[in-house]
Amino acid sequence: MTRQTLIIIFVAILTTFACGTASAQNPGYEKFRAKAMAGNSNFSKQSHLLDSVIAHYVEIDTEEDEDVRDQDVDNPGDDIYNGAWSTDGVNANRVALCDVPDSVTISCSGYVPPVVGITTSHFGPRWRRIHYGIDIALRTGEPIGAAFDGKVRVTKFDRRGYGYYVVLRHDNGLETVYGHLSEIKVFEGQHVVAGQCIGLGGSTGRSTGPHLHFETRFMGNPINPEKIINFATNEPHNKNFFLVKTIAFDYAKSSNYRSSYAADNIIKGSRGNSYAKGGHRYHKVRKGETLSSIAKRHGTTVNKLCKLNRISRNSKLRPGQRLRYT
Repeated sequence: MTRQTLIIIFVAILTTFACGTASAQNPGYEKFRAKAMAGNSNFSKQSHLLDSVIAHYVEIDTEEDEDVRDQDVDNPGDDIYNGAWSTDGVNANRVALCDVPDSVTISCSGYVPPVVGITTSHFGPRWRRIHYGIDIALRTGEPIGAAFDGKVRVTKFDRRGYGYYVVLRHDNGLETVYGHLSEIKVFEGQHVVAGQCIGLGGSTGRSTGPHLHFETRFMGNPINPEKIINFATNEPHNKNFFLVKTIAFDYAKSSNYRSSYAADNIIKGSRGNSYAKGGHRYHKVRKGETLSSIAKRHGTTVNKLCKLNRISRNSKLRPGQRLRYT
């Protein structure tokens, strides 16, 4: 066993111990977490994904191990986000509201409350702006759990806003944001299961006291979490959340909504829905991708990609480069 492997295992043990100690402060949370973890059908899958993180640091020899490692580059909700994956911040992959589908069904199975507590502030207009999430009271040091299975997209510190925060992208296409943490317990690119400790509650950033600022977003656009979850019972309202764009993003009509996305684009579709009407769509190149693999992913041809982007078959692709495919 290499020295790097021993270090990884040691850090994992410390993280588990710290989260377990903090969880004793909130037995209500532990009840929901234990229930969810016990019936989590994806536990085996996620264990393999954790192994894939370790595989980055040790030499792999078997074909089976290579297959596990390859899973780590897969993005939850990849078909929705077209491969876009940025760690720049909460809004890095935000899609204009006019380009969000008119309706989407989102699975709520496997939900675990990030923390059990009293909701002290709701979604909506506040102090001449929109409060894009809800606030849940807690004590500093309480464990914060992942709401659904997913992958860590962002871990950052925002002095004037979220403080220490984490953004997770989930298999159901949602992203969740956890703000004002006192400590972060995960790293960018890490796969997590619902209920897994991702950080400890606190009052960092723009905060007047210990609480969790919790957001739910679809294609980067905030949705009132209380439309999806009943925070009095800590259960989803329904097995599936049926997102209707005109209802889910109705706050965009408010005069307090400060955004470059015009509100009438939601209701009237003044720019049209490029996803529904066949408008231009783009792919963000990731490391190791080729024109052939990109064409196969989007059901097109290399010749068409070259023509649309005015490049040749021998053009060198750069990670982060945007290629039009329709």
